[in-house]
Amino acid sequence: MSRTSSPFLRRSALAAVAAVGALALTAPPAAATTTPAQIATSKSNGVAYLKSLQAADGSYAGPGLSNEWAFSALAAAGTAAVDVAPGGDPSRNARKVYRDLLSTGGWPSASPVVTDYERAALNAYAAGVDPARVSASRNLIADIHRYWQTAEPGYFGPPGNFNGTVFAALALNGARTPSGQLRVPQRLRDAMATRIRANQHNDGGWNHGRAEGSATELAKTSDIDMTGAAMAALCVSGVPNTDADIVRARAFLKSKLVAGSGAFNAMFGVNTNSNGWAVSGLNACGINAQTGDFLTAMGKTPLDFLIAQQFNPGGGFRYLPSDTGPSAYASSDGMRAVAGAGFTAAPPVPVTPGAPQWVGEGSFTPGTAATLALTVDDGAGGLGVCSVTLTPTGPTTTLGAVLDAALTAATPAGCVTSVAPSSGTGAVTSLNGKANSGSGTWKAGLDGSSFAAAARGTAVGVGDTIALRWGA
Repeated sequence: MSRTSSPFLRRSALAAVAAVGALALTAPPAAATTTPAQIATSKSNGVAYLKSLQAADGSYAGPGLSNEWAFSALAAAGTAAVDVAPGGDPSRNARKVYRDLLSTGGWPSASPVVTDYERAALNAYAAGVDPARVSASRNLIADIHRYWQTAEPGYFGPPGNFNGTVFAALALNGARTPSGQLRVPQRLRDAMATRIRANQHNDGGWNHGRAEGSATELAKTSDIDMTGAAMAALCVSGVPNTDADIVRARAFLKSKLVAGSGAFNAMFGVNTNSNGWAVSGLNACGINAQTGDFLTAMGKTPLDFLIAQQFNPGGGFRYLPSDTGPSAYASSDGMRAVAGAGFTAAPPVPVTPGAPQWVGEGSFTPGTAATLALTVDDGAGGLGVCSVTLTPTGPTTTLGAVLDAALTAATPAGCVTSVAPSSGTGAVTSLNGKANSGSGTWKAGLDGSSFAAAARGTAVGVGDTIALRWGA
């Protein structure tokens, strides 16, 4: 697959799509047309199909893009990945096998891109694997932080591949801690949202490539898929669905709705993936996809289209209306949307006796290199974001050790350029040349906790996401 257009959605070469008018029409109802009973049946059949995708060794994922998006769909439909095992063999359950894959040194490839880690974070979270604590040496949150663009803050990965930034926002906001806490500080969330807003096209939607700063690109027609993803990215970043940019995006989607089917008229024709991404965007923003703007004059909604794309009782979803068989990837996108989720979902409580809802590494392995995600907010508009590599000597480390390591082993470099004092366990009095002054002091938070005075001796555990902030 080519990564230039989208690392997430691989569309096969498309022939002309069958005329939308050929789809069967029904009399318009007064409200949502896909009933709760239909949704429940769709979920049940969809889960059965997604389970059938599991390989004999328990895997869903492998080299390159594979079926790991099934984890977000399964979670949205109420099925825990740990409960999915070939032949009922718990040693080959889907969560264990996926976690083992993510923990290997050769994953994801010799030439990874940021979207590899974003996709993994969203699906590991849905599978019940803490993305920051996959293993002692695998921290997907820190992996994403490595791709921060210091020259253009707010972007992750090459700015020209805009979807890398959108999915950074989805992953860093959506893949919360097992206790439900946001991991990253609001300053980072705002920085990503600012870039997403700047790439909104004149028609209210978004596309996979960068548009910011280019009148030509901003004037181009937007893509249904990326509009759904960008809407979701803004909403999970804390933007309300009444915000003007969300209202514009909603209007764009409404303008592309096909009255006779509930499909969105996407760039590549009507298809399940585009509808799924659009509905997931609406779901993430708390916008009902079956009423108001999204109930057509002919009584159809985007969920009607998705349900019509599903084989029953087989449970898989077609990619195109003309397809005669299901698509694994379309089935994940369609199922996740029908089940009411955005681009990930919290893992359900397992039914397997003794299986925990979450798994994750509990401590560092002394002598094994580890990574930690770090942000440094200087209180004056400057924001440093990086992944810090260090080799702990015990089951935990200290904030001082992390800052010392960041001087020479941070990616990207420069998020920490100086720290004082350089030893001991006392308060951090100066960072990057900015000293404590009056009520303005350096404070630290771990995994979204409240900020408190930053001290070199503060204990830092495996996978902790560290935020430093200067201020009152």
